[in-house]
Formats: sequence, structure tokens, C-alpha cells
Amino acid sequence: MENSTAYLHFNLTMFMKLGHYRYAAFVFCLVLYSFIVFANVVIILVILRENTLHQPMYIFIAFLSLNSLYGSAGFFPRFLMDLLSDTHLISRPACFTQIYVIYTYASFELTILSIMAYDRYVAVCHPLHYHRKMDRKTVSVLTFVAWVCPACNLAITLDAGIRVPLCGNKIHKLYCATWNIVKLSCDPSAVNSIAATLGAIVIAFVPFSFIFYTYLRIVLACWKNSSEVRGKVLQSCVPHVISFAIYSLTSFSDTALSRQNLKEVNPYVAIILSLEFIVLPPVLNPLVYGLKLPEIRRNILRLLKLKRKSCRIFQEPKHVH
Repeated sequence: MENSTAYLHFNLTMFMKLGHYRYAAFVFCLVLYSFIVFANVVIILVILRENTLHQPMYIFIAFLSLNSLYGSAGFFPRFLMDLLSDTHLISRPACFTQIYVIYTYASFELTILSIMAYDRYVAVCHPLHYHRKMDRKTVSVLTFVAWVCPACNLAITLDAGIRVPLCGNKIHKLYCATWNIVKLSCDPSAVNSIAATLGAIVIAFVPFSFIFYTYLRIVLACWKNSSEVRGKVLQSCVPHVISFAIYSLTSFSDTALSRQNLKEVNPYVAIILSLEFIVLPPVLNPLVYGLKLPEIRRNILRLLKLKRKSCRIFQEPKHVH
């Protein structure tokens, strides 16, 4: 560790020289971020406003939208500034803060999807006991576990990462990531790397296995029922399955990319794969739930009609008699 240095900044090196095209890229990403904020805020407002949607299933959907706003806020403001900047230096505290936000966002997404899967499992496989098993106390406990456990786990992990001695400050990514900083370590320990990898696999494997198990039980339960019941179950479960598939594919792409030698990967492909993990779920989740679940879709249309009507009344000139 003689060559270690206390770097005050990290350099994000994946940004390409876009010339005048960076303004078009900035506008496109700003519009995308605006859509993420608008769509997820609409989902949250609709669920908060409508008493009929104050049920565990819709509360968890609101948590998913809230998490999308949280994760996007940890990425887009900094990313938009970097698009217009010629240098892409990020301070050490800002870098580790971004790591914490983005990785807790990813963990929250997985834990929320897990409790959503459990909610659907109880609703389909134990419908007569649903209100007893998913009462207010149970929802509160599940919510606490979904938010607090990942936050504490990532805080401990990040504290260990901050203490790692570094022999470089170049992060070949568009945002700060744990694995990229670990690769800059002056004293990489094989034991610690294996332990960290096994820990990450276990932490991810348990929720993934649980989600697969619950949906397998749901499929088996639906198989024994009538086509009408199967249709209703599919209507409520398909959005969750789509969200889980989007999360799984994008997180796998990001994990696989971080383990590759990026010098051998097409730079455009690398940029797309590194962005989809933080961009696609916040964009697609509100569309999936807004379009697939009739209760949410109906209330969104009602909310937009009320907004349009109030704007029209406000804009109409008052006649003076």
C-alpha cells in the first residue's frame, strides 16, 4: 500500500466527446427525466387521493414509484451536468453518496418486488385469509423490512468501501459504482473479493428465489381454477411479473458489464447497458401499472380530466355585466 493515494476526486471516463450533439443528448435526457418524475408522481397522487386504492397491492405500487423518483434523483441531475461539461470529475463524498443512493435504489426495488409477490401469493392462494394476513400491522412490518434492512446493509458495505486504499481515480462508467472502485484498490484481497461476491449472491439469491417460488405457487393455483378466475389473477399479476423481468434483465446486464473488460466492448453498447439499469425501470414501471391495472388507469384518466377542466375554467374570461 505504499503507492496508495487519498484521491479527493474520481474521473468518470466513459463519457464520449459528442461535440454539438451533447445539447441534443441533454434535451433528450432532460425530457426523459421529466417524464419519469411526472409519470411516477401521477401514480403516487392517484393512489393517495383514491380511498378505493388504499390497499396493500396499490400501496406497494406507490412505494415502487417513490423508489423510482429516489433512484432517478441520485443519477439524472449529476448526469445532466456531465453531459454539458468538458470534465467529468466527481468529488469523493459525492461519488460515495451516489453509490449509496443508486445501490439502495436497486435493493429497495428488489425488496418491494418481493413483498408485492408475497401480497399476490396471499391474495390468490389464501383469498379467504387475505385481510387477516395482510392487515395494517403486517403491511407496516413488511414496509419496514423493505426499506430499513437494505439501507443498513448498504451503509455497512459502503463504510468498508470508503476505507479501501486506492491506486487510481479513473472510473470507467457514467456514474460511481462499487465494483469499479474496488478494482482501483492497491491491495485487492482474493479472500475479501470471494466473500463479498458470495455475500452479494446470497443477498440477491434469496429475494429472487422467493419471487420465483411465489409466482410458481400462483401459477399452480390458477391452473385449478376457471378461465374467469385465471383472467382476473393474470390481470393483477402480469404487471408485477413484467416489472420483475425488467429489473432482472437490466440488473443482470449491468452486473455482467461491470465484470467485462470494457476496452473490448463497443462503447455505444457499453453506454446503453450501463444506463438501462437506472433508466428503464423508472420509465416503464408507471406505464406498466398505469396501462395494465384498470383501477389505476381509470383514476389517472379521471385525474387528468379534472385537471383539464379546472384549467379550462381558470382560462375562461369572466363577463362583466
